[in-house]
Amino acid sequence: MIRRIMKAFALSEKGAKGFVQAVTACTVSDIALMFPVGLLYNMTTDLLGGRIGKERIAFYVIGILAAFALIYFTQYWRYNATFFTTYNESKERRITLAENLRKLPLSFFGNKDLSDLTNTILGDCTVIEHSFSHEIPQFYGSIFSTVIVAVSLFLFDWRMALASVWVLPVSLAIVGLSKKAQMKYNERKTKTKVELEDGVQEYLEASKDLKSNNAEDKYLQSFFKLANRYEKESMTAELGVAAYVVPAQMLLKFGIATTALVGSALLVKGSLALTTLFMFLIVVSRIYEPMGATLIYLGAKNAIQVNINRTNEMNNAGTQTGKTEFHPENCDIVFKNVAFKYNDGESVLRDVSFTAKQGEVTALVGPSGGGKTTVSRLAARFWDASSGKITVGGVDVSTIDPETLLGVYSIVFQDVTLFDNSIMENIRIGRQNATDEEVIAAAKLANVDEFADRLPDGYHTRIGENGALLSGGERQRISIARAFLKDAPIILLDEATASLDTENETLIQTALSRLIKNKTVLIIAHRMRTVAGADKIVVIKDGKAAEQGAPDELYARGGVFANMVNLQKQTN
Repeated sequence: MIRRIMKAFALSEKGAKGFVQAVTACTVSDIALMFPVGLLYNMTTDLLGGRIGKERIAFYVIGILAAFALIYFTQYWRYNATFFTTYNESKERRITLAENLRKLPLSFFGNKDLSDLTNTILGDCTVIEHSFSHEIPQFYGSIFSTVIVAVSLFLFDWRMALASVWVLPVSLAIVGLSKKAQMKYNERKTKTKVELEDGVQEYLEASKDLKSNNAEDKYLQSFFKLANRYEKESMTAELGVAAYVVPAQMLLKFGIATTALVGSALLVKGSLALTTLFMFLIVVSRIYEPMGATLIYLGAKNAIQVNINRTNEMNNAGTQTGKTEFHPENCDIVFKNVAFKYNDGESVLRDVSFTAKQGEVTALVGPSGGGKTTVSRLAARFWDASSGKITVGGVDVSTIDPETLLGVYSIVFQDVTLFDNSIMENIRIGRQNATDEEVIAAAKLANVDEFADRLPDGYHTRIGENGALLSGGERQRISIARAFLKDAPIILLDEATASLDTENETLIQTALSRLIKNKTVLIIAHRMRTVAGADKIVVIKDGKAAEQGAPDELYARGGVFANMVNLQKQTN
């Protein structure tokens, strides 16, 4: 049962057990609220029978105090079991999602944008949290307690019980059968919400470009339309729930009428006691009022399935696993008949084979879109190859845990990601336990000291969000300093100097020449002068290794590489 609950509601094992406890607490607390009804029934019977004496008064006084105590403790248990358990599970859910993200291949992120993932971790988790603290346990608790009370009523008088409870299954069926429609409304609402959040993020990131091109008004007009659409979808989703819940709630009122009519008829015939009719009227009023809220809970339970499905999608996505022990004999990278396809079936690489030897610089060149970046990502197991084999030091990378594998890689991307922290801490990401002296030594190798010494607080200067206070070249040098500090035996350079001016490119090329000594180096480059000193060139074109060899050898062949060199010479 616990496993089914975990799957149905995207809960951990501890959360599923907490959910069972919460439902139990809600059931018991709902039944406890019926205790005063029993006292009132007995008191009325005693009053009409003239059996009220000191002993009976004492009994009812004690009974009332006991009822207060029972209700207090069951409500206290209910509060703790629903709210505290839910908030603890919500914390675990977010941590689990974040941990799972670490192990997902990049192919998963290729189908998701940042707003969608953020909405799952924050938005969907918040919706689930609210539902499990305010609605779902209460719904099941109400159902179980109502069934127990209804069975008791049938044991008491089946005719009156039938007249009282017939509306309950009918009302629940009306709302329950609307699940598909409510999910459809909520899916549209959630999709529009993600698009709206994506629009906000896009506007914030592109505000400079929009202002410089006088395009703000046009962009905001489309954004306002999206905001209006989200408002419309939200209202539609609410109305979609109300369209089923309100009629079901109205139907409950008929239960009071049928209870009174059937009870009156039986009373006139003399086959029902007045106290019994009185008791049934009290019980149905006690059942129908919370049942109205239960119908709302059921509507929320139907709608929340969309959020649960989105969370389960992330939890159940195929993660990359492998051995955590990795001790290769050397750091040669070997591609053997490697092919790769994205999830949509688009083929990116076909039968790629080459070797990047330790102590050599291997450059990947070729037309844009040919697959160079994909090759480098496969080498570091950001993705897994569709077929073929990639080895590092003779070990198949698909058998190694991605985080363990990345321990032997230092990667310098073209687009550097920095944090709103000091230069020192941004470099220390390369090796978290590094001393300040080690960080500064790595920074000097990357020529970071050239600009850090000019800043107000030196290496302790905060550089703004994503290094906003630094130039592109300065940000790139911090990235290279991280690689120096990590000192991994394999270096991946992804167009590290493509967008820099000549002065910055010279400084970074000097830093890179220090970084790559005696290591396995894989460089992605478009500028031919970047790969002039490479030991080996691999030309990736149309997803294949079209040519490979030493630069001079390939140029002499007059093939793809030679054509690329000549074209760049003409444009310089």
